[in-house]
Amino acid sequence: MKTVGLRNNDEGAGRRTSAASSAAQGAVAEGHTRAAIVQLLLEEGPITATAIGTTLGLAPAGVRRHLDALIDSGQARASRSAPWQQKGRGRPAKQYQLTAAGRGQLGHAYDDLAGAAIRQLGEIGGEQAIAEFARKRARTIVAGIVPVEEHTPQQTEAKAEEIAEAFTEAGFAASTRKVGTGVQICQHHCPVAHVAEEFPQLCQAELEAFRDLLGTHVQRLATIANGDCACTTHVPLLVLPITKTSPQTAAQPAAVRTNDSGRSAE
Repeated sequence: MKTVGLRNNDEGAGRRTSAASSAAQGAVAEGHTRAAIVQLLLEEGPITATAIGTTLGLAPAGVRRHLDALIDSGQARASRSAPWQQKGRGRPAKQYQLTAAGRGQLGHAYDDLAGAAIRQLGEIGGEQAIAEFARKRARTIVAGIVPVEEHTPQQTEAKAEEIAEAFTEAGFAASTRKVGTGVQICQHHCPVAHVAEEFPQLCQAELEAFRDLLGTHVQRLATIANGDCACTTHVPLLVLPITKTSPQTAAQPAAVRTNDSGRSAE
């Protein structure tokens, strides 16, 4: 009888250990799935729940559960698709993107220290010193990239992709996309976004670096520092004369923005 009792106790302990192990594995899997969704929102947002499920091979219910959790925690928001984005009939699908708080979870290391250092630099050398610091920082990111040699659509687009790759290596999760007769450089993350809110010279210096390397007029359509979901810069593939852009107009947000937010439902 004692032997049987001991065996039963061992079996019960084994079941409890197995259950705990399964729960731990499930939590890890959930964490990986949530991280994959966050990464997709960062790189592709705004994006629909259907597109997320298709890309990651997830069931719609699972995607919505994670999106609801991200919205409840303030890390994501939802908005209705613009009419031109709608495919087919029916109510426009919701699109999801990270909020500033959500991007903050990805790391804004040493923001306070960087802000204090730049403020001190300004006190010592004035606005010109801050602008020169910003220009040197931008040139460091694109170091090794030579200006475009011949202004053809193919070479301009290739140079934009080269710039995006350099910014990705610097932590900006950048990409390019063809839009009409131009190409857009999209920076889906900004590791210095909080600092750039106070010092727009950082954004202006990036724009100057783009213009110098591409040898043509470029236009900043949106910035994370201004509350947009990405920093978007339009580069025409047809050669246009270079014009100087003032700091006040260099980093204005996109003209159209949807603000409908709430829990997920399509």
